[in-house]
Amino acid sequence: MNRAPLIFLGVFVALAFSWTGIILTNQVAYGNLTPYYDETEEAVFPVATPGLAARGQLVYQDLGCVYCHTQQVRRPGYGSDIERGWGERQSVARDYIREKRVMLGTMRTGPDLRNIGARQADPTWHMLHLYDPQITSRGSNMPPFRFLFEQRKIIGEASPDAITLPTSYVDGTPLPPHSLPAEGYELVPTERAKSLVAYLINRKDTYAYPETFNVFPEDDAGEAEAKTESEGEGH
Repeated sequence: MNRAPLIFLGVFVALAFSWTGIILTNQVAYGNLTPYYDETEEAVFPVATPGLAARGQLVYQDLGCVYCHTQQVRRPGYGSDIERGWGERQSVARDYIREKRVMLGTMRTGPDLRNIGARQADPTWHMLHLYDPQITSRGSNMPPFRFLFEQRKIIGEASPDAITLPTSYVDGTPLPPHSLPAEGYELVPTERAKSLVAYLINRKDTYAYPETFNVFPEDDAGEAEAKTESEGEGH
């Protein structure tokens, strides 16, 4: 008996079912999302990413940061993201509609970076963290990205972009000699470093869309659920 038609039909149904569930359903649910206009602030959210920060996303992607960091704050009850201070609310689909490539990430070897710009707005902190994470976060398992900086001989005045390193870590351990610039030299961030820092500082979802109010903190969700059950018992 020739079972080829049945096999073909089974494969076709499986593919069609998967396409409908994964692509079509999400397109129907989120494909028509648009930026939100706030009449009170007379502004549109999310705001567009500035040019330097947009180039920084390419650096972020090129360096593979997405393999150790996520960019999605989970809702209460599905993790401790908000308790850790990684955001004031859960991420929603509208947060990402201006991003051509969404960097959700696959695992969390490091902290979630969706709101790193709200937690650390100082570009100097980010420069030092990229050059040697132990300076800003002693005990961090993040590798240094020293190749994003150039060691230049100081000729005349020092560069205004040069970073100043501390002589020791927070626990008093001196920085290793190979981390320090040679006498008469300075450390200057490359354009890739500047772009990446601009991108990281731009990571902040501080605006609350109408749909974010449908997400309750865990206690309120529990009360809402209890209320629903109570009403159900009365029928």
